[in-house]
Amino acid sequence: MDVTELSERIRSSDPAMGLRAVGALHRLAEQVEAVSVALAREQGWTWEQIGDALGMSRQSVHAKYGK
Repeated sequence: MDVTELSERIRSSDPAMGLRAVGALHRLAEQVEAVSVALAREQGWTWEQIGDALGMSRQSVHAKYGK
């Protein structure tokens, strides 16, 4: 789904379209988060710093992304 299609779905009065847009936004946010966490780790950030930036505990972030 491209940005234009997503924008149209968000503005739609059809709840099904809006809900599909929400799902797409959640998936996009998860992808951006994963890439950003990996980049932060590559740059030496601690799990605590990443957790603080995301508003999560370091334990939660580590459990989700630690390898």
